[in-house]
Amino acid sequence: MKALLSGSVVLGLGLIFLAMVQGAEPKEEVIDLGKGVKLEVVLIPAGKFMMGSPKDEKDRSFNEDQHEVTISKPYYIGKYEVTQEQWESIMGNNPSDTKGAKLPVTDVSWNDCQAFIKKLNEKTKGGYRLPTEAEWEYSCRAGTKTAYSFGDTITPKDDANYAESKIGKPVAVGSYKANAFGLYDMHGNVYEWCEDWKADYTKDPVADPKGPNSGKYRVLRGGSFLFNARNPRSADRFNLTPDDRDLNNGFRLAKTY
Repeated sequence: MKALLSGSVVLGLGLIFLAMVQGAEPKEEVIDLGKGVKLEVVLIPAGKFMMGSPKDEKDRSFNEDQHEVTISKPYYIGKYEVTQEQWESIMGNNPSDTKGAKLPVTDVSWNDCQAFIKKLNEKTKGGYRLPTEAEWEYSCRAGTKTAYSFGDTITPKDDANYAESKIGKPVAVGSYKANAFGLYDMHGNVYEWCEDWKADYTKDPVADPKGPNSGKYRVLRGGSFLFNARNPRSADRFNLTPDDRDLNNGFRLAKTY
């Protein structure tokens, strides 16, 4: 076990993360949204990681320059993508193209996500938001440096719901194995909106990056059931205008700790 840790967890993720990969349950918070609908978030520890992809990574894009990022404070992030039943419990409607209570909500714009978060914060103790792009990738990698959180290759049957899986629609959240942080579907299923405006990466070390104050496009991460194996990679970046709705697009919540 020590040899495994020294090979993959080398960026000082701290004692909380070490406990996770050694089999301890991650710290979770469960919020009751009413009528049996629950929202689960997982505590992610502070730490450092290399954001972006190495130049020899298969299918990498030009906008993935590696740089050191420090996440200075712990935060919560959704254990799952936001589901249709969670959306309905807050918004009273369901915009999704393919319907199902445990399926991720889709056909939501970045602006729609902000409306959901506003109502959610009014109903609960607050603090919910979209993850920053850096928080999203840090959560996805869970201490790994490979193309995916489970290695450098992906298989359509066992690892994620993406184009080569030939399912052609979203599947219920939690259908594939969780990563070392206890998070599900960080690869594939639906693209997930992040808080940031799209911008080129700096090559210098940064702490808690949040992107520029304005822009044309917002960032999405994670790939989807309609996109091929390059897009679910941990480092892959996608972007759309904040009012764009699509059957590929959903989101995952973050919460300030």
